[in-house]
Order: sequence, then C-alpha cells, then structure tokens
Amino acid sequence: TRFRSEDRVERVILDQAEMEFLYQEGDSFHFMNTETYDQVTIPGELVGDAAPFLAPNLKVEVEFHENNPISVTLPKTVNLKVVKTEPGLKSASATNTLKPATTETGLVVQVPHFITEGEVITINTETREYLARAK
Repeated sequence: TRFRSEDRVERVILDQAEMEFLYQEGDSFHFMNTETYDQVTIPGELVGDAAPFLAPNLKVEVEFHENNPISVTLPKTVNLKVVKTEPGLKSASATNTLKPATTETGLVVQVPHFITEGEVITINTETREYLARAK
C-alpha cells in the first residue's frame, strides 16, 4: 500500500501486560493480570498455538488493543509434567533414543528414554522440543 503525504493514518497503540494463566473452560482461556489482579477471558482462536503450553500459573505476555486482548506470547521455555510415557528400555544406551511423552496439557513431545511419568520437563515453546529435566 502506498500513502500520499496528505493521507491520514491512524496510529494504533498496543498495551502489553503480564498475565498468569488460571484455567481453561471449553474454548475459553482465563488469565489474571499479575499487577492489577483483573481477570480476562481470551477465546481459543486468539490463544492459538500457545494452548498446548498453558499450564496453571504460567506467566505470559498478552497484548491488548483498546482493552481487547489480541495475542498471547509464551516464554521461550515452559516446564510441564509428564503424565504418560512408556518405561525406558533397559537396552537403550544413553544415545539419542527418544520416545513420546504426553504432558499435563496434552502436548506430546519426544523425550530421552530415561524420562519417567511424574517428572517435570523443560520444553522450548518455539521448536516444541524437550530441552532438559526441570530443576
């Protein structure tokens, strides 16, 4: 799009707030502002690809335009609990043997064979890859 010098362009002001994820109800995600404690409900289509990473108490950045949420930005990594995975193979060496693990949010990631159910793991939110056991 080209603008002429006499064209008027409205400036959009966006606000960002740190929000804590509280819970999901159907296709709605409930967050709380960490400074004001105001709660906001964000529809699933705005949460988008962030949904599988949202565990209660996770802090995210929410961008607002005129008090309406428009996007959710995840931290670079999240810690999620493994709720289902196969036991490690005794014959598997410490090489890059991976197996699927389902996290508390339903996200499935490939993890090393030594990860067991109940452990908390760190996941890169951009690549959706296992990084390490959470400390």
